[in-house]
Amino acid sequence: MGSCAAALAAGTPPPTQTILVVGDSLSAEYGLKRGSGWVALLENRLKTEKLNATVINASISGDTSSGGRSRLGALLSQHRPSHVIIELGGNDALRGLPLSLTEDNLSQMTQAAQAVGARVLLVGMQIPPNYGRDYADRFAAMFVAVAKVHKAALVPFLLAGVGDSTDPTQMFQADRIHPKAEAHPIMLTNVWPVLRKLLK
Repeated sequence: MGSCAAALAAGTPPPTQTILVVGDSLSAEYGLKRGSGWVALLENRLKTEKLNATVINASISGDTSSGGRSRLGALLSQHRPSHVIIELGGNDALRGLPLSLTEDNLSQMTQAAQAVGARVLLVGMQIPPNYGRDYADRFAAMFVAVAKVHKAALVPFLLAGVGDSTDPTQMFQADRIHPKAEAHPIMLTNVWPVLRKLLK
């Protein structure tokens, strides 16, 4: 009998799942009112769905995959998550860092989380074609490759329906990089179906 089934049989609630989100400004509510970003909306969704899970948002605006990799060990030890959402890489591209470096960092983070028994959801990003079509294509494919190698779950593009809408400028803040609050429910819609399959 699984732990959840045993808990229900004993009349106690199933154990709480802990979802650790390690991301950048897209997950850290940059330029937004607190509680309006997709991670906060995820917390609300879990309550609505009556899923016994807590969310730890360890996202930092401006963070790179290297930064996330350096922070992850301590976060895993502190929070002992059942699930880890990795939303990093966009700032690597903006800084022109080598794709090989980003891919290695994401791979190492995925492996580290899986090594402590966490299920990993990798959240992909795409960059504008003005960076060069070849680079943009290879950047998007990188997330797919990491997820495939490590058998991790994948959301190919966090900003699907936002960054590729008919008039994407309407969905972004003045810097044209960070989404407005109204875009974040769409971002959660991209993440939720994949995450839901990983939750008990």
